[in-house]
Amino acid sequence: MGAGVIGLTIAYTLVSDSLNDYDVTLISRDMPEDLDSQGWAGPWAGANWSPRAISGEDPRIKQWEIQTYKKFWDMIPAHPELLKATPARTFSLIENDFANEWYKGLPRDFRILSHNEVPAPYKAGMAYKTLTITPLHYLPFLKSQLDSRGVKFVRKRLRSIEDVADLAGRTGIVVNALGLGAKSLLAVQDTKVYPIRGQTILVQAPQCTDYIHDTTTYADGGGLYIMPRPGADGTVLLGGTFQRNNWDTSHSEQTAQEIFARCITIEPKLLDKENVRILSHNVGLRPAREDGPRVEVEIIPVPLMGDLVSRFETKPVEKSALRVVHAYCFGGAGYQESWGAAAEVANLVKFITVSNGKRSKL
Repeated sequence: MGAGVIGLTIAYTLVSDSLNDYDVTLISRDMPEDLDSQGWAGPWAGANWSPRAISGEDPRIKQWEIQTYKKFWDMIPAHPELLKATPARTFSLIENDFANEWYKGLPRDFRILSHNEVPAPYKAGMAYKTLTITPLHYLPFLKSQLDSRGVKFVRKRLRSIEDVADLAGRTGIVVNALGLGAKSLLAVQDTKVYPIRGQTILVQAPQCTDYIHDTTTYADGGGLYIMPRPGADGTVLLGGTFQRNNWDTSHSEQTAQEIFARCITIEPKLLDKENVRILSHNVGLRPAREDGPRVEVEIIPVPLMGDLVSRFETKPVEKSALRVVHAYCFGGAGYQESWGAAAEVANLVKFITVSNGKRSKL
């Protein structure tokens, strides 16, 4: 369930497993061709890999990000239109902020910047090689790969886990990658799920070739990042906001001005009016969750029956156990953790099927 970057990557990982013959069906309201829909986060994402100190606090997330960085890097030679190796610099207002981070040995060409390489008012900086992704190409690419491997796509709005119970049957496994949809899906209804509103500006600025990031969280819930996209058109994403529990998908002109003002302080090349053109203003809702992403197995009895219904049943209803693997709400790190999280989900699916001994439907 779910055709965002997490759902697509999980499906790809499962059907690429040569040791298991999975029959995969992907069900979702929004599909990879719905690139102008604000009902899902995928098309609006920054879509890159950026070092995050917080990831080192959770061994699972740390491993997801390591695996994903390596996978993305391996994809670049064959798919330069989808992914791009990019020189990167990250700055902080805190002295020696990056000296002991867990990721120091991971990104290529990593080094701590000297004081004369760090612009005011920052106190610390690091340089490294990262990668950026174009969601509008990457998501359809994943779907095309799944199409060629026999994955079936069903467009459907899911209101309850029961909506997929018949398809799964007694031997199937349901993977829940619905993101924000997990908040309202009957039998899941995760109250810890919440949105993080992100507003960005897509510009054409071929002279801006470096990914630049400021770790500061501003008073308006905003941040600062300048993200060159793959391709020869010189597009660059400027961001952005990080507004928790904000469901508003409308564009704010004031916010756009604040984003641009922040970005030009660290990248004066954006002031070149002859070579900078605004292409679009974007707003998306990142699917987040208190306590972090949910990746685990749950057994849900179906059909679902409330107390009121059961009182009026004239004969007992036989229930079955629907096996569900949850994989949702990765916040702003969906792309960054996608391949690692998908590998863990595949292992959970494999664990469930070991005792079954039959060809599994997902």
